[in-house]
Amino acid sequence: MEIGHTIKSITTGMPVLFTGGQPGERAGAQRLSRANPDLQVGEQMMVQSAAFQESGPIPTTYSADGKQISPPLSWSAPPDGTTSIALIVEDPDAPTPMPFVHWLLYNIPPHVRQLPEDVGHDKIAHSVSGALQGLNSNMKIGWTGMAPPKGDTPHHYHFQLFALDRVLNLKPGAGRSALVEAMRGHIVGRGEVVGTYQR
Repeated sequence: MEIGHTIKSITTGMPVLFTGGQPGERAGAQRLSRANPDLQVGEQMMVQSAAFQESGPIPTTYSADGKQISPPLSWSAPPDGTTSIALIVEDPDAPTPMPFVHWLLYNIPPHVRQLPEDVGHDKIAHSVSGALQGLNSNMKIGWTGMAPPKGDTPHHYHFQLFALDRVLNLKPGAGRSALVEAMRGHIVGRGEVVGTYQR
């Protein structure tokens, strides 16, 4: 089944990255990190951004068409026992086999309640008390701005936050799979905010 999805993504999805328009196959929300059964645990946390409303459009400033800087983010106090916090930002509407990863940030100290605008692209995010940044789907460190196919319907960008009961034994530059695997069995809280973008 996944092999069929991958083939469809390659043949009827990914070509629109070059031609524009609506793809015949998308990654799908069921493949988001937070859809993993092992990650659907813990207390609910509130996540929001000063740059956009829930399910509202994300300003062009944060896209590949603008300054391509990361948007600000804030969240409620994590549950007791939280030792670190991780953030995964994905686009399930992407015409790729798996959701497009826009940002991985982990080992955020538990006392941190917000991310400033433009965290930067250093492996160690000094503006976030030394949190570590992973690889996005462009194989680069830090945030990569939204760049959906031109002419497609609005894409949804899921800012998924996870409170963990341990500091992850990961080096800077980890990928999504490694991050998800390291979080299994250690989630005590989670929250999400979604923004949209269309070209």
